Amino acid sequence: MKRGKYVLIIFLFFFFLVLATIFSFIYYEFSRPPAIKSHSYLEIKLQGPLQEYYLPDFLTSFFLGTKPLSVYDLWLNIRKAKVDSRISSILLRLGYLGCDWAKVRELRQAILDFRKSGKKVYAFIEEAPDFDKEYYLATACDKVILHPLGWLGINGIGGYVPFFKKTLDKLGIEAEIEHVEEFKTAYNMFTEKGFTKAHKEMIESIYRDFFEEYIKTVADSRSKSTEEMKSLIDQAFFQGENAVKAGLVDELLFEDQVQNIFKEKGRKLTKVSLEDYSRIDPSSLGLNTGRKIALIYGMGMIHSGESLYQTMGSSTLVRWLSRARQDKSITAVVFRVDSPGGSAVASDAIWREVFLIKKEKPIVVSMSDTAGSGGYWVSMAASRIIAHPQTLTGSIGVLTGKFNLEGLYEKLGITAEKISFGKRSDIFSTFRGLTEEEKKLLKKEILWIYDRFLTKVAEGRNITKEEVDKIGKGRVWTGNQAKGLKLVDEIGGLSEAVELAKKMAGIPRAEEVQLVVLPKKISLLGLIFGKREIKLRLNPPQDLEKVLNIARILDQDKIWAVMPFWLPFK
Repeated sequence: MKRGKYVLIIFLFFFFLVLATIFSFIYYEFSRPPAIKSHSYLEIKLQGPLQEYYLPDFLTSFFLGTKPLSVYDLWLNIRKAKVDSRISSILLRLGYLGCDWAKVRELRQAILDFRKSGKKVYAFIEEAPDFDKEYYLATACDKVILHPLGWLGINGIGGYVPFFKKTLDKLGIEAEIEHVEEFKTAYNMFTEKGFTKAHKEMIESIYRDFFEEYIKTVADSRSKSTEEMKSLIDQAFFQGENAVKAGLVDELLFEDQVQNIFKEKGRKLTKVSLEDYSRIDPSSLGLNTGRKIALIYGMGMIHSGESLYQTMGSSTLVRWLSRARQDKSITAVVFRVDSPGGSAVASDAIWREVFLIKKEKPIVVSMSDTAGSGGYWVSMAASRIIAHPQTLTGSIGVLTGKFNLEGLYEKLGITAEKISFGKRSDIFSTFRGLTEEEKKLLKKEILWIYDRFLTKVAEGRNITKEEVDKIGKGRVWTGNQAKGLKLVDEIGGLSEAVELAKKMAGIPRAEEVQLVVLPKKISLLGLIFGKREIKLRLNPPQDLEKVLNIARILDQDKIWAVMPFWLPFK
């Protein structure tokens, strides 16, 4: 019997040894740098969801072949290609991008920076009936190429905001929300049948600013006046030759003709995919070396505890920020924020660590698509704040409340009996509504939080509390608007944030720096044996993820600094 046990142990040992060897070999082949030939071009397929930062899940990437696009990876690889003598040009294959405008502008600026090297960038579009955001990116390229039968649609910026109050009324559900103040419209879709005056004023202001930025940028890129560009957008759709005649694209080419562009002295250039090029170490090209700057990502809804996939847990962020503060080799910090907010308490915990860092070393906040409400709370103590023109920020306000399901329970025949110790023990119960006294009590609590919000913004931005209140009241601003209101310091993206951090740390502009990125990339061995900073899981559908995140926040926290859930920009 004992002999059989020993045989089994030896068998299992060698089995796992062989398995580990096979996995190590696969991982080595999967991750080792490819051989890049001279006279190559980089092909980047830009289509689908675009995340701010992607923390690789080896199992998902390897077995399912899925790796979401991320702004950071694209930004880094375009920087690499700029200085890599083996890369002669870039081809962007443009499809629909699942992100908002600030992320697209980040890529647009990276393309324009790449072109400073003298190398060419070409955008190829097959068919795109509703393509404003992507066309905005395409106009940063040297040439915009359309398939001869391609359909290009640039029909402007807009969208519908749904309101569900009538539906909730029919179901017997009442959203009881206390908020500060009239522009804090995160729950208006549940409490109103249409726009309030303040809600409509805010949305129209945001859309108008986005549209004007879009029109001006694209008109300048295509050598047109803004009036000409607006007229073309009103025409909306252009097919084949009409797109060329309108000056929206430069050439109409089939796939084989596109390949003929990538030749030098009659010699065909070698195509390098983004996936392969991502395995090139930036230090091999003279990048990401020298003194250290921490680049810390805060993404998604803010909540207490540890971060989950694409969420910002206060415990996780505080740990990362504290690590960067205490590490003497870190000369400065860039905090990249892409969040609509969430828990006020969790936001304040992160704010505290940003505040402590500023006392010891420079910390620059770089805002992506969204950094409002709690997303602004975690940013406001930074040494400097940089935002894109299309960043949604501000939303300085607070709300709390619950859904009263008493009517729904009655329709369904659900009854309940109350057992309570404490006058307010059931205040957040879904089995009854709030009394007027309780509404006043909740309003008093969030007014106190709002007052703390105003005070901290005033101190962080060096403006008066009264000034903050005038531009607060829950109102969302674009990055352009926020700069004029002193809520942000500069217009720019990640590159500008890194350069500003260097300058504030006394690092010469010409000197390269090493970015210490958190969360860290995870290797196969790290996945198996290491401690994970973020819980990994397969990516759920984007809309389901948002719903789950919101539900989680509502379940954990009772006072929120959160932006509207629905601010669509196509």
